[in-house]
Amino acid sequence: MTLNQGLIPAKWAALAPRALAVHDVPTGRRVRWAELDERVRRLANGLLGLGLRRGDRVAALSRNRVELLELYFACGRAGLVLQPLNWRLDTAELARLLRDATPRALITAAEWSAQAAELRRTCDLAHWLEFGGDGGYEELLAAASAAEPPGSEHVGDHDPFFILHTGGTTGRSKGALHTHRSAEAGGVHQTVAERIVPGDVYLLTGQMFHIPIVLAMNYLRHGCPLVLVDFAAEQALRVIEQERVSAFLGITTMLNWMLAVPGFDRYDLRSLRNIQYGGGPMPTSVVRAALESFPCSLIQGYGQTEGPGMAFLSQEDHAAAIAGHHPHRLRSCGREGFGARLRVLDDSGAEVPRDGRTPGQIVVRSEANMARYWNRPELTARTLRDGWLWTGDVATWDEDRYVYVVDRAKDMIISGGENIYSVAVEEAVAAHPAVLECAVIGVPDPEWGENVKAVVVLKPGTTATEAEIIAAARQRLPSYQKPKSVDFVASLPKAPTGKVIKRELRAPYWADQERT
Repeated sequence: MTLNQGLIPAKWAALAPRALAVHDVPTGRRVRWAELDERVRRLANGLLGLGLRRGDRVAALSRNRVELLELYFACGRAGLVLQPLNWRLDTAELARLLRDATPRALITAAEWSAQAAELRRTCDLAHWLEFGGDGGYEELLAAASAAEPPGSEHVGDHDPFFILHTGGTTGRSKGALHTHRSAEAGGVHQTVAERIVPGDVYLLTGQMFHIPIVLAMNYLRHGCPLVLVDFAAEQALRVIEQERVSAFLGITTMLNWMLAVPGFDRYDLRSLRNIQYGGGPMPTSVVRAALESFPCSLIQGYGQTEGPGMAFLSQEDHAAAIAGHHPHRLRSCGREGFGARLRVLDDSGAEVPRDGRTPGQIVVRSEANMARYWNRPELTARTLRDGWLWTGDVATWDEDRYVYVVDRAKDMIISGGENIYSVAVEEAVAAHPAVLECAVIGVPDPEWGENVKAVVVLKPGTTATEAEIIAAARQRLPSYQKPKSVDFVASLPKAPTGKVIKRELRAPYWADQERT
């Protein structure tokens, strides 16, 4: 049977038509499965009625809204390819992405109408629609047939489904093309790791223009309600309490801000079963605080836009580490995920020893890996080799196959001929009680080539000096690895995944010279 992700609403509309499918918190809408499926069918037929054909791209610009979810399922149903856009990007970059994917239509939320008008002056698209206003979206659905879109039974498996743009942490954003099958495989990996049950309620805190959409679709595939929010810490706690949320994905900053909400202990969070975190290593201090404060288990998920569900640090690993058994594993991203095969290789393609010390690059073979980069054949050939995805992440692994990410290959600092991996330094800096989050970068040094700089965001209401941060790190690091300087900032630049964009932090220091 052909697997079409767009048919998820059809299954649950038949099994539980009156059950809640989506609660769109920002708009207050509660959509049942029968309504969602009918709107998806109408939207698919409406898009085909505009003259779009199988394989055509449809771009979308919106925050987390039920209409964006409708677009995912409708495009899947009709054999179209959705290109969700990062609404944080400026108009010039949005225009570049549109010209790259050449969509036939752009559908925007009303709040982006000014950006859409500007894009119309530079991008030649056949159709422009808007929802939440008078932009024709609802009219398109109302005029379209509610019948099953023609040909949907022949769409799926390895047909293209959506293009997700990478966060651009090490360079210009790239479009990762996923198929129905890769999205489904990513969901299977998550099901095993998260141990999803039919009674779950999933809170989507990440953005739907990025890989968290795979997690959200997977809960919907189980018939679980999806709660959509635009993340704010206090609201997230309130929604967990009111909607009896059982699971969500968070990054370090989200969990820190939630824990810092005044009156945290007064929120009823007993419905929580599991929190997954990702987007980069989380300081051990934050992991401990989360496990002590949230009444549920934690897992860490390691993956990329190019391939979700590569590795997981399990619930039992977290509990054991907190109890004093292998506590160092809290610095690990775990072991390979279900359905994934993971290796750590040197530059020649040989596996590095499983000694917990020798670094190499993580490579992964998985059906959840992307099909290719959109319009980037040379980069695709470098990244996907003989079925293996080369991640660009430098790591070690131990005899029990636990993987320890030490850096992005492009972020490694070389000082006086010594390799310094930023993750270890960030862990040491984050141990200072005033540090909310931090990033470590290499900056030019006339004698050593590079030296270590920490960029630190302090917790609200706290203070710390450069000397105090350096002293705290020095207690946990060899002297040559400690930061030589500290910048204090209000926030760190981040990609949609939550990963810090270190090239933006480095740029002012390397403006007049090349970093080799």
